[in-house]
Amino acid sequence: MAKRFNVLILGYGEMGHAMEYLLSQRHELAIWEKYPPRNFQSAVLEEALPNADIVLFCLPINPHREIVQQIAPLLKKDCLCISIAKGLDEAGQTAAQIFSDYLMSNQPYALLYGPMISEEIRAGRHAFAQVGCTEGSYNNKIQACFDDTRLYLEHTSDITGISWSVILKNVYAMIFGMADELQLGDNMRGYLAVASLHELDQIVRHMGGEADSSYHLAGLGDLITTATSEDSHHHELGRMLARGELENIEGEGPHTLEMVKRHQLFNTDYFPLFQLIHTLVTDPRHI
Repeated sequence: MAKRFNVLILGYGEMGHAMEYLLSQRHELAIWEKYPPRNFQSAVLEEALPNADIVLFCLPINPHREIVQQIAPLLKKDCLCISIAKGLDEAGQTAAQIFSDYLMSNQPYALLYGPMISEEIRAGRHAFAQVGCTEGSYNNKIQACFDDTRLYLEHTSDITGISWSVILKNVYAMIFGMADELQLGDNMRGYLAVASLHELDQIVRHMGGEADSSYHLAGLGDLITTATSEDSHHHELGRMLARGELENIEGEGPHTLEMVKRHQLFNTDYFPLFQLIHTLVTDPRHI
């Protein structure tokens, strides 16, 4: 018999809805939303957390630090925290770094990164992700949670590698949108795929990730999805920039560019395509 978990979903945006679609028939769900829409009854954290087997962070990266500090004392010792956030917070930290810094000692956590467009999940289509965690038992729990869904999972222990792979792909996806809006053609798209992946791999290794991390679901897989899908927010940001529409250029990609520069996380001079994207996003007159 399939195991049932008490799952608490934090955030009821697009990915919160997608996780609800995947899990609602199999598990006991509670959903918390800081700013709940009309007619939505948000879970009360103090009531839901002590019973939660899994907490899914379907939130942007910036609230992670505050929420983790708030909920950490209320978690069961074996409650598994999972983040799908693909960005850097205002301190320039990844979700994994925030979990490591602010969860209680030995509190299990994991990452879920890969091609997971929420609209496709809710349409019943397949999605794919890597489970980033240090212990096989954590992976087994997540596999059991998503068993019999259309989310295909692979395990990796390279948390740094998949974190930076999935963060950087949002940056590179924007230049694909620019190229498509400017009708630069399929040959240019092929070139950008090679150049983007090459730099992404170099940066991932520079940041401490393993050599092959960039070529799996959180890197190459999510890059292709985000860079070519018309439903991709970052592909559309690139199109908007190329059209000169400079209002609402917001998202994890532009924020990553800002955080890398602000905190000098790596020397961008060694990565000319990354540097070019930063120039085009901060001063679109160059497009």
